Amino acid sequence: MERIKQALEKAKAEREGGDATPVRAAQAMPAAVPSEGPPIPETTIQYSKTRVAKLDPRHLKAMHVLYGDADRAGLTAYKMLRTQVLQRMTSRGWNALAVTSPRPGDGKTLTSVNLALSMARELNQTVLLVDMDLRNPSVHRYFGLNPEKGIGDYLKGKAPMSDVLVNPGIERLVLMPGRSPLENSSELLSSPAMGSLVHELKTRYPSRMVLFDLPPVLAADDALAFAPYVDAFLLVLRDGKNTRDDLEHTMEIMKDAPIVGTVLNASGEKISPYY
Repeated sequence: MERIKQALEKAKAEREGGDATPVRAAQAMPAAVPSEGPPIPETTIQYSKTRVAKLDPRHLKAMHVLYGDADRAGLTAYKMLRTQVLQRMTSRGWNALAVTSPRPGDGKTLTSVNLALSMARELNQTVLLVDMDLRNPSVHRYFGLNPEKGIGDYLKGKAPMSDVLVNPGIERLVLMPGRSPLENSSELLSSPAMGSLVHELKTRYPSRMVLFDLPPVLAADDALAFAPYVDAFLLVLRDGKNTRDDLEHTMEIMKDAPIVGTVLNASGEKISPYY
């Protein structure tokens, strides 16, 4: 733990104008969001184009997705994370956040899912969670979904966006899932089609927060290729797994990307933010 803190402090000090304040979290909280129309606070949102899926609470619990009356400590942790992330994003007029980690198995996708759920509980914005881990799409598995079309189908011109978007039965939350692995992921992530897609997702609804679940930084160049399209990154670390070298190498690769915060996952200590 201490070595990660020291590495974070060193990396933050070396970043010019950096704002990588670490935030600790464990599990998350549920939420909701719309995609086909402006947000309608305090009312029920109708999904006329987006497909609505029915979730199995038992599956969500098994996957540690914080939905309904889930673990209260986890819900509180993600509520704290949500508040800090939203404050930093909205104060700068940002609405596109990428979530990544140094290596596979650090918990970035679960963090993306639970943070999106927590944000969707806020009545002031809707949330769109996009699975940009094109090499290993897994957001749909956390929700127990088996999508017929995925983001890869859209990028290849095989499906319209309306056939890819899914509302997982949670108000104010919409998913753009992946379906099967794509080999040319970094090329797709830096393609004009991707640029047009991200611009559409960011600007269509002013009050929408868009979360992108990206591949690990040290596993491929996908996160770096996608960096120009997002406003900021949230870096997920796993306590007892990531080394100081992992963190320093990650921060060097992402040195030009705004990092809004760092999440320490699977910590055995009492959950609380540290700065």
